Amino acid sequence: MPTIDVNQTKLHYEIRGAGPPVLLIMGATGDGGHFDALAEELADEFMVISYDRRGNGRSPVPDNWQTTSPEEQADDAAALLTALGTGPVAVFGTSGGGTFALCLMVRHPGSVRGAILHEPMLYALVDTVDAVPAPVRASIQKAMEVGGPPAAVKRFWCYVAGDDGWARLAPPLRKRLRDTASTLFGIELGTYELYMPDDETLAASTIPVRLLVSDDSPPVFAQMADRIAEILGADVDTVPGTHATYHEHPHELAEAMRPLLRRSF
Repeated sequence: MPTIDVNQTKLHYEIRGAGPPVLLIMGATGDGGHFDALAEELADEFMVISYDRRGNGRSPVPDNWQTTSPEEQADDAAALLTALGTGPVAVFGTSGGGTFALCLMVRHPGSVRGAILHEPMLYALVDTVDAVPAPVRASIQKAMEVGGPPAAVKRFWCYVAGDDGWARLAPPLRKRLRDTASTLFGIELGTYELYMPDDETLAASTIPVRLLVSDDSPPVFAQMADRIAEILGADVDTVPGTHATYHEHPHELAEAMRPLLRRSF
């Protein structure tokens, strides 16, 4: 099980394929295992790097770690790339991972050749800031009261990916999500959702970006994607499925990603 010490933490990572490097960044629950099928789809053409973000999945909780930030998450990703010696990569980030990918672009532009942001969590761009987190909190509150973080993460995932979303996850992945659910609920949530670089910084970026929105996601995800795309001068494309399209439609998602990945190198 490959791990690497970077940025005062230990990260589990996996590399598939050979070719131009592509980094996949997961959002909430932070486990790179969500991308197993997507990584296999892309590995015929690219070197695909997935990893468990700090304190998630197979990456242990750092000593005395009590909070995080987009900057810390971006620094972890950049340090991982440096340690692996990949050079600049094309990056795909989904949900909160899209937020971290955006921060990586801004904070470490030399590490990024191109970026694909799938429904990034950018609450600062919605008309009502509580529009996204309020339904999530309502969905998981009872589960948290009954079974704590392990039960709440199951309820959370069903909210994200539909009622059968949890059943679609491989049993080892489900176990890891339960085992590290305290990272999501005790450390991460509330630390990154309002991240937003100023318009001038974003407009000055020359890194090519594409936004992706899932057909069956709530409209607020499209609203966030459309607004950041307008600031960046980027296009927005649709992909099938829910917020967890990488589980439901990995082939279609990979095919939607390939054109920008190719243009990045």
